[in-house]
Amino acid sequence: MDSDFLKASDFFASLEGDERVYLLIRHAERNHITPGDPDYGAHVGLTERGREQAFSLGRTIPADGDICFFSSPVGRCVETAECIGRGRTFAQDATQGIATQAAGPLQVQKLDCLAEYFVQNYAAYEAVLRAGFYEGICQWLENETSQGSADGSHAAAAAAEAFYPLTSRSEEMLSMMLEKGHARFNVFVTHDAWVVPCLTHFCGLKFTPQRWMNFLTGMAVVTGAESRTVRRIVPVTALETGWLEF
Repeated sequence: MDSDFLKASDFFASLEGDERVYLLIRHAERNHITPGDPDYGAHVGLTERGREQAFSLGRTIPADGDICFFSSPVGRCVETAECIGRGRTFAQDATQGIATQAAGPLQVQKLDCLAEYFVQNYAAYEAVLRAGFYEGICQWLENETSQGSADGSHAAAAAAEAFYPLTSRSEEMLSMMLEKGHARFNVFVTHDAWVVPCLTHFCGLKFTPQRWMNFLTGMAVVTGAESRTVRRIVPVTALETGWLEF
């Protein structure tokens, strides 16, 4: 049992009728990104299992309330949002005795910021990617949460140059979500590099290059229906566990 992440189905089942949700989640399972990929996997799409998992997640979102989708422009994120939307539409129709999926893609608002929200210096960020994606992100997070005992290495300096400060940028991410989402259910699909910092800041989770976050995993922000005041932030996963072990 994963004690760090609540199953998405259990989370949605627990909601009160007056609660609004802002779900920040990593895209579904993708195909493999090869080492040395010149565009760092930007072209890599979802697996068939990933599409099925996103569809299943959509079926757990309650039918009572409107929904909107925001996504990184990268294809696998957009496709994840579309699959979640189709799954929810299927579930809505099924409750009315209509077992058919929605035809065609759903409306997904693409946000450039969700592709690279924490990147401050793109050239420095690319250098971090070349040196080691997981290691670079974790180095940055370790420095940001070390409370004055930051690593003085070259790698630490490179990470600090590449990314915005964790605390202020995470809070800005949350503010952006609350500002843009006006439905009862607001789904933001992005990349692990930008969900991990938010889970670190808001939920106190610790990630390493050997223990990373899973696909379709993230955090659910709950507010009142008429207020943007946050009631709680919950780490959630649509899979059996929110962790990937390497």
